[in-house]
Amino acid sequence: MGRATDGKGPARSRERFLQGEAVEAGVRAPISNSWQRCRALGLSPDQPGLPFRDDFERDARIIRAAVPVLDRLQSVLAGSRMNISVADANGTVLMRRFGETSLAGSLPAFQRVPGFVFAERYAGTNGIGLALAERQLVQVYGAEHFAERAQGNACRALPVRDPISGRIEGVLCLGYPRSAEDPALATLIRRAAHAIEKRLLGQSSERERALLRAYLDTGAETTAGPHHSVGVGELTPGMRPSDRAILMEKAAELISCAQRAAVHVTLSDGRRVTLVSRPMTTATGVEGFVTEAILPGPARHEPLLVPWTAEQQPRLTLVPAESARDTAAPAEAGAAAEPAAPEVRAKSAVPAVPAVPAVPAVPAVPVIPAVPVIPAVSVVPSSAAVPLAAAPGPAPGTAAPGLVPLRADARGTDAPTGGSRGSPPPARGLVLVGEPHVGRYALAARRRLELLSDASTRIGTTLDVRRTAEELAETAVPRLADYVTIDLPEAVLRGEEAADPFSDLHRTVVHGISDDCPFHPVGKRVDYNPATPHLRCLTSGQAVLEPDLRTAVGWLAHDPQRTEVMLAHVHSLIAVPLVARGVVLGVAAFYRGRHPAPFDDDDRSLVQELAGRAALSIDNARRYTRERSMVLALQRSLLPQGLPDQDAVDVAHRYLPAESDVGGDWYDVIPLSGTRVGLLVGDVVGHGMLSAATMGRLCTAARSYAELDFSPDEVLTHLDNLVGRLDREATPDAGETGIFGATCLYAVYDPTTQQCTMARAGHPPPALVHPDGTVSFPDIPAGPPLGLGGLPFEAVDIDVPEDSRLVLYTDGLIESRTRDADMVLDRLRGALAHPDRSPEEICETVLETVAPVHPRDDIALLVARTHTLAPHRMATWDLPADPSLVSEVRSSALRRLAEWGVEEAGFAAELVLSELVTNAIRHGSGPVRVRLLHGRTLICEVSDCSNTAPHLRRAATTDEGGRGLFLVAQLARSWGTRYLRQGKVIWAECGLDAA
Repeated sequence: MGRATDGKGPARSRERFLQGEAVEAGVRAPISNSWQRCRALGLSPDQPGLPFRDDFERDARIIRAAVPVLDRLQSVLAGSRMNISVADANGTVLMRRFGETSLAGSLPAFQRVPGFVFAERYAGTNGIGLALAERQLVQVYGAEHFAERAQGNACRALPVRDPISGRIEGVLCLGYPRSAEDPALATLIRRAAHAIEKRLLGQSSERERALLRAYLDTGAETTAGPHHSVGVGELTPGMRPSDRAILMEKAAELISCAQRAAVHVTLSDGRRVTLVSRPMTTATGVEGFVTEAILPGPARHEPLLVPWTAEQQPRLTLVPAESARDTAAPAEAGAAAEPAAPEVRAKSAVPAVPAVPAVPAVPAVPVIPAVPVIPAVSVVPSSAAVPLAAAPGPAPGTAAPGLVPLRADARGTDAPTGGSRGSPPPARGLVLVGEPHVGRYALAARRRLELLSDASTRIGTTLDVRRTAEELAETAVPRLADYVTIDLPEAVLRGEEAADPFSDLHRTVVHGISDDCPFHPVGKRVDYNPATPHLRCLTSGQAVLEPDLRTAVGWLAHDPQRTEVMLAHVHSLIAVPLVARGVVLGVAAFYRGRHPAPFDDDDRSLVQELAGRAALSIDNARRYTRERSMVLALQRSLLPQGLPDQDAVDVAHRYLPAESDVGGDWYDVIPLSGTRVGLLVGDVVGHGMLSAATMGRLCTAARSYAELDFSPDEVLTHLDNLVGRLDREATPDAGETGIFGATCLYAVYDPTTQQCTMARAGHPPPALVHPDGTVSFPDIPAGPPLGLGGLPFEAVDIDVPEDSRLVLYTDGLIESRTRDADMVLDRLRGALAHPDRSPEEICETVLETVAPVHPRDDIALLVARTHTLAPHRMATWDLPADPSLVSEVRSSALRRLAEWGVEEAGFAAELVLSELVTNAIRHGSGPVRVRLLHGRTLICEVSDCSNTAPHLRRAATTDEGGRGLFLVAQLARSWGTRYLRQGKVIWAECGLDAA
């Protein structure tokens, strides 16, 4: 520490900084930030003396509160080389004490004489200036001081705040040689600062006690008059806590208005109380206001007292006027008693009403704890306490709504008008006495609580990172700030963690009361230098307050041209990091421009709390975005990446994931033997990674079953068994809760017969668009969803003319909680009734007109336009089971190939047909049918009535047979067997250029 001799430590870091090198990694963040500000201010480490002021107020409030505390500190630290000082909120030293009296003569003037200004802009990095800049307890040690003259010293400094307003009244600083460093000094300075703050609270209590005594004196003079005072509890017997809270709230608002006013308050039982506020001035010149409650009706003539116990918090005094004469003397006798100060300052505790410490001899009741109250029973809104002088003039003989006109009686007291002459006077009682600024503090504190309450419901309503950031800005404007900007790394918007959140920041949100403030636009990359509040808050992890941007050197130096223009729109700033679960998500900046008051420390605490809550919601959205992206990437990788080559149909498809989560919808187009094509659409129940993985399993299995040439009902049966097995094998310990089922529709279209065979398992039926534009939904047995097991599936054959459209979809397209299913089907029918549209156009139209705007479930859509294989491209021969006819079949096939112009395929086709026909005649039964299909390839099919399928095997050297299928497999691209309702088909596919 100090002046390092080994090339390390603060001294070395300071030398490197003065040489222009980066030292942030080796210096504490508050010190590094202060050095940056000193450089921006153009300060020199060896600059001459500090400014001196001889005109500071020597009887300032902070001095009166600190004198006994400093005297006590001096006695505790007697004999040490401790320099104890108190400075005001501008950094001017007001008082000094020394552990050794001899220090007063041995130290330089700026360390022993009050009046020197230690603000950072004059003295550089030092304890008092840094405490005012950081607004918290700081330590400056040795070479961390910016000025050369302070290198041998160390200090700890802590701001002292007004417990009611939270405003910094001054700084308590303990200076000492570097060798006297002791960790216990942190506790000592905290206790001393707390003692000064308690005495500041006592000064406020004295002012309010003086107002109370003035009110009691006024009440004593008017006791004999017609108005009899009662407690609030006596005004409304059995008053509910909510009613009492409303009365206190309205009373505080009346006092904060600082004008003579009145407001009606309707209680929960229908009775109405009138609150009246009027000014009150003490003999010593303390100015405040008193609020009284008036209840129409006969007054009670006997004294009514509200009991008080020592355990109750003495914050609100309720006294009857009759007892004023008896209590006035004890009140004066006890005026010097020091009230018990709260452990936390009043503004942090957010009282419901201004704190009014009571004289112990005066009966009192406790303040109702502050809770957010919905003033639904108020005749006049909480903000509508209209000053009497500004109230609009009512019509003759009437009163303005919500206001009670006041008149002064012979004794100068206010009384409601409108009563008949000689009628009993109304009961009235004291509700609250206080100074207007204290009432405003209480109201501001309550509004902060209300803002936090609203933030808990308004921020995080979606799982979208950008929208959550916008909700934070919308919550803060205009109630807390005039403008809010939020910068996030692009990685966070994608759902990832930012590799370098300090430099990879992009403007994500700009929100304010107007659009005229020249902030960086959304989407622009923003680079902050180390001295800016934005980067300082990211480095420290705490909100940074700049109450006056005209003196915020780091902010001004960031972009001089832009900041100069912005000063015409904003004047105060709080920059706060968005950090959740240890992950830096970005930075938010809150600005005030039209709001006249600058931000203060309470605003900074509120912004920190808001940002913390919003950061958790943003992080939740980020994690969800990452998981959703992973699931979506997995699902898209499992879906078909392209369309296979086939001539049966023209196909277009769409997949639209749900907004909230990714499900398990899938589709597939599967080329089959005999120029047929399989169309498959399915939907796994549920959402998330498990559903996507299950979808991949089912999609792969379905394609495998289809390529084995199983019929649609058999494919669904196999899938049903697979889903049941997956459900049984689910392991809850691994996060699998079981697959409750899936739905599926499988259709096989044969262009040679223009027939489509379909079967479905709990899936919506397909739509069939005929060439004339007629739309129908074929009646296909629904079948049970996959996974139930034990129930059969039924396949249905339907005729599909050429140039028809088959439309397959999942339930996300038509099912919705907010839409009628019949209306959706009618809309789908209308979107499809256009036979001239291509499959691509149909997909676009359906998604635009039928799909929900915000889909809650995935949507898979498959549109196929059917074709027909022309009759002249097919050749068929029916043969009896006679081996002598094999040669005739070969000759006929060669002639047909010559007609088609594919003689090159003749050799392979001749050998394949010879082997397949021979096997059918030898091993099959019934008549034999031979068919040649000329499409993209040459397909040879031989069918018979037997269900026995041939199997490829390797023949031994001595075997006389077993080599025929081996030759077929070598000559054909592919071959296989498919079963019919009666018999089977052995097929082989040869290339058109086969030799």
